Amino acid sequence: MKLFIIPKYPALALLAIFSCVWSFGAVPIGDRLELFVDHHLIDTMQDAELRLAQPRRAGVVMTFNEPWERAAAFHTVIKDGDVYRMYYRGMPATGKGEYTCYAESADGINWIKPKLGLHPAAGRNDTNIILPDNKERTGHNFAPMLDTRPGVPHEERFKAVGGKGPSGKPAPGLYRYVSADGIRWRAWMDEPLLAGYALDSLNVPVWLPEEQCYAIYMRMWSEGGGPPEKFKGIRTIGRATSKDFKTWTRPQRMTFGDTPPEHLYTNNTQPYFRAPHLLISLPFRYWPGRRAYAPETQADWGVPAAHAKGVSDAVFMSSRGGLAYDRVFMESFIRPGPDRLAWHARETQPSNGVVPTGPDEMSFYVINHYPMPSQHLTRYVLRTDGFASLHAGYKEGSMLTKALTYSGDKLILNISTSAAGRIVVEILGDDGLVLMKSKEIIGDEIARAVEWEKNGNAGSLAGKPVRLRFTLKDADIYSFRFSK
Repeated sequence: MKLFIIPKYPALALLAIFSCVWSFGAVPIGDRLELFVDHHLIDTMQDAELRLAQPRRAGVVMTFNEPWERAAAFHTVIKDGDVYRMYYRGMPATGKGEYTCYAESADGINWIKPKLGLHPAAGRNDTNIILPDNKERTGHNFAPMLDTRPGVPHEERFKAVGGKGPSGKPAPGLYRYVSADGIRWRAWMDEPLLAGYALDSLNVPVWLPEEQCYAIYMRMWSEGGGPPEKFKGIRTIGRATSKDFKTWTRPQRMTFGDTPPEHLYTNNTQPYFRAPHLLISLPFRYWPGRRAYAPETQADWGVPAAHAKGVSDAVFMSSRGGLAYDRVFMESFIRPGPDRLAWHARETQPSNGVVPTGPDEMSFYVINHYPMPSQHLTRYVLRTDGFASLHAGYKEGSMLTKALTYSGDKLILNISTSAAGRIVVEILGDDGLVLMKSKEIIGDEIARAVEWEKNGNAGSLAGKPVRLRFTLKDADIYSFRFSK
């Protein structure tokens, strides 16, 4: 970067220096959708905050009453075109053996268990089992993905990993599978990945378009846990990456910023379907030494003794790639609630995958009453993009972004205000002066196009370093993007 300073005009020279430096440091967002789940674009806030959403319980969508569905867990949900696909672990009534089961939906709300006839169980051929029990125990934690990497062969558009190894022994690693239709799977490579790690959880494979690599977000421990070290400490999350799904890096632990350590039993990390540069994670958080009720009381209710000690809930995290999670919100995303059978270990397990289930809503799924006969799957609903929001109460607040550049000529907001509330957006230049100001915005819309005073056009500032100032009262902003 060259700076041309004209001695005769020192003030202009100084302004040029500041302008170049600010431009150099501006965050390029282009036409990306940006959600208010972290501080990535936030410079300052006054009388405003980032507020975690409260998902709405939308009812039970599945019960697990087939003789091969004992201890159903580790659900993955994938939207594949017009079909919603669900994968989960099942067990026979004896508790010996583990299957991978499959369910399907046309809307993400009403689910069926198709009678595939691929693998028999309990003396029946009409099962929804897509992978039988095997010595590698891939059914314990089978985790599929829809591979969106450009150029992937059709017969490999679904990929999966799974494996736990013989009970009571170190895990031999994760075995790889591929499928064309998501139902009929074949082993892809003989040798396992991540041999010797503690893999007793759902280890999630994803394709990361921003980083142009595959990643597996996996169970690790805060100390040790990689061969030949013995694991200890608390359950946490690690990541290994690959360019080709064949050769993988050695796993590294993820970081969580300046936050207290907690047992994170699962991670459920996925690129957000509307903004794949942003990863959304819904772990279930585990507190192994706590009790809500006396053990004899839980026994009377039918809670298994092995699960009576400990409590758990669901939390929300995000990531923009690399080895860092952002834990802006330490509070619970889903509490166990008033159901007394939800207050035990390994309860309130969110699914791996958040999917759209309407033009203005998205859903995820939570296991309840694990592993009791009344075990079921509950759907939870959020507004589109609505994991969290930029919020101000009745007292007006504001947020100023960092310097950024954008493309497009329209600013689209996902907003909700009260009747008394309002939102105003300003675009500021590098000197802090207001270049454009919106008309007052009120309402509740997923995609509200901003109207500007004096018939302004945001396209006139595209590609230039600017800041956005959002002023809001009794209102929430969930996301924003510039578009053409």
